[in-house]
Amino acid sequence: MTYRDLGASIGRYISASPSQRFPVYTRGNAGEVYPEVFYPLSYSLAGPQGEQAMRNAVARSGLMSADELVEGDPDGDVSMALGVFGGYAYLNLSLNRVIALRVPGGKLDELDRGLLGNADVVPPHVAHADDTDRKASAKSLGFIFKTINAKDVLHLEADKREVELFVAERGDPADATDASLLETLIGFTDLGLHLFESHLFTSMQASTAVTTLGRLCDDALGDPDVAMQLLAGIGDVESAAPAGALFRLGKLAASTPSVDAAFDGGLEGLEERLSADPKAKGFLAAFEGFLAEFGSRGPNEWEIACDTWGTDHSMPLALIDRMRGAAVDHNPAVQQERLAAERTEIVANAREGMGFGRRKLFDRVLRSATMFSQARERSKTTVVRSIQVNRLAALELGRRIAARSDAAPDDIWFVVGDELEAFIDDPAPFAEVIAERRRSRDELAKRVPPFTFVGQIPPPETWPLRADHRAETVVAGAELTGVSGCPGKAVGTARVVLDPSEPGDLGPGDVLIAPLTDPSWTPLFVPVEAVVVDVGAQMSHAVIVSRELGIPCVVSVTDATLRIPDGATIEVDGSAGTVTVLSLP
Repeated sequence: MTYRDLGASIGRYISASPSQRFPVYTRGNAGEVYPEVFYPLSYSLAGPQGEQAMRNAVARSGLMSADELVEGDPDGDVSMALGVFGGYAYLNLSLNRVIALRVPGGKLDELDRGLLGNADVVPPHVAHADDTDRKASAKSLGFIFKTINAKDVLHLEADKREVELFVAERGDPADATDASLLETLIGFTDLGLHLFESHLFTSMQASTAVTTLGRLCDDALGDPDVAMQLLAGIGDVESAAPAGALFRLGKLAASTPSVDAAFDGGLEGLEERLSADPKAKGFLAAFEGFLAEFGSRGPNEWEIACDTWGTDHSMPLALIDRMRGAAVDHNPAVQQERLAAERTEIVANAREGMGFGRRKLFDRVLRSATMFSQARERSKTTVVRSIQVNRLAALELGRRIAARSDAAPDDIWFVVGDELEAFIDDPAPFAEVIAERRRSRDELAKRVPPFTFVGQIPPPETWPLRADHRAETVVAGAELTGVSGCPGKAVGTARVVLDPSEPGDLGPGDVLIAPLTDPSWTPLFVPVEAVVVDVGAQMSHAVIVSRELGIPCVVSVTDATLRIPDGATIEVDGSAGTVTVLSLP
C-alpha cells in the first residue's frame, strides 16, 4: 500500500502508480461504485485484492494473457485494471479499450458509451503495436460462444451459500473477542478475492451478451436500442428488490394509524416512538425482516467505513416515509406485471423481424443477456453482503478501542491492515498518523477529481473545489441531452436530491434529479415519474433499476443537479435521452 506526497495542502494519502502501457484512467463506472475518497483501512483490505481480481477475470476471458497484466515489479503498486489515485477509485479505460479491439467487430465508441455514457468526454485512444493479438481474438470468440450458450449460473448460488455460512459463523460481533474480530478483517482476503473475481467475470459476460444482443438487433432490425427494451422488466434483479420491500413497508405504515402518525411527527426520534407504541409491533417486525435481508445495502456500500441501512436505521425509515404516499400504480409488483406483458410483445415483434434464419440465435442471445444481467446484480449483492460482515466487525472494534482509550470510534478507518493488531493493543502511538491521514482525506473530499487522466493524475491541489463548482442554470425551453436509460416520456416537477437519506418532499408527480445512483437510491425511483442522473451509462445502476420499474430514465446529463433548478417543470424523454425544461419555479 503506497502513500504519496500529494502536495503541501493535502499531505500524504493513498495513491497508486499508473500503468505506462495502459495510460488512460477514468472515474466512469468506478465513480458509481466508490463515489467518495477511500479510507485507508478499506483500501488496505480490499484494494490489492480488487486489482488482482480484475486481472484474474480478464485473464480467464482469454482476451489478455496474465503476463500482459503485469508491469514492472509483480508485487509493486502499478494499477493495471483498477486503481486508487489521490484517494479516488479509477478504472483503466485503456485496458478496456484494448480488450474491445481484440473482439472481432469491437468498436471503441461502443465501449466508451457503455462504460461512460458520453464518449466525447474522454481522450481518444492512442494505438499501440500490441493492441491487436490474433490468439486473443480467437479466444474472444470462444468466450462469446460460451457466454451466449451458457445454461445456468449455479456457481453464483454456491457463492451466496458460502457467504451466508460466513455470516452465520461470525455471529453477533458483540459476542466476539478482539482477536476473532481481527481475524474476520484480515482473514477475508481469499473469500473476498474469489467473490470479486466472480462478480467481475460475470459482469464481463453480461456486457458481452448485451453487446451481442444490440449488434444482432442493429443488423436485423436496424435499431440497436431494441436490445434495451428487450431487457426491461426481466425480473429477478436483486438490486431492484429493496424497492418492492420498502413500498410494502410504506403502505403498511400508511395503513396503521399510529404508525402513520409517528411518521408524520418527523424522522427525528421516530424509531423510539415506534418502539414505545404497542400497535407498531407488526410494522417493526416487518422492518426487522427487511433489515435482515437488506441491511447491507446503503450509500457507498462497498466502503466499509460508510453506514448502511443496517447500521443507520434512519436511512431506510426516510425512504419508507416517502413510500407512504406513492401511488398504487407505482407498486413495483404492478409495474413488473405490466412490463412482463409489454416485454412479451416486444420479444415477439423482434423475433418476427429477425426472420427464420436468425431466430434461433436471437433466442439464445436474449436468454444469455437476460440471465447474465440478472447474474451481475446477484453477484454484486453477494459481495456487498460479505462486506457488511467486515463493516460490523470494524465498527465493534472501533467502539471497544474508544471505550478503553482516548481514541475516537472512527479512528479505526485510518489505520491499515498490518497496523490493526498493534492499534488494538495500544492506539496512542497512532494518534499522529491518524490525524495526518484524516486531514488528508478531508482535503481530498473537498475537491473534484478529474473524470479522466492520461499517464499521471494532475496534482490534487489543482483539482477544483466542490464549493466552487458551478454550472449555468438552464432557461425555460432548454433541452439537455444525455444517454437513453429507459424509454418513455414523463412530465413532472424536478426535485434535486443529493443524498438518498435526505429525499425531502420527493413524491408523486416529481422527477428525481440525482448526481449518481447505487442501490440505496432504488426506493426513490418508486414514487416518482422519471429519473435524471448526472453520470452513468447503459449498464449503470440507474438504468438497470429504471428498466425494472418501468419509468423513463436519462443518464449522463452533465451537471443536471446544478443546472436544473429544484421545482422546475421538466419533460423527460427516456427514448431520445433528452430533458426539456418547460418552465422555471
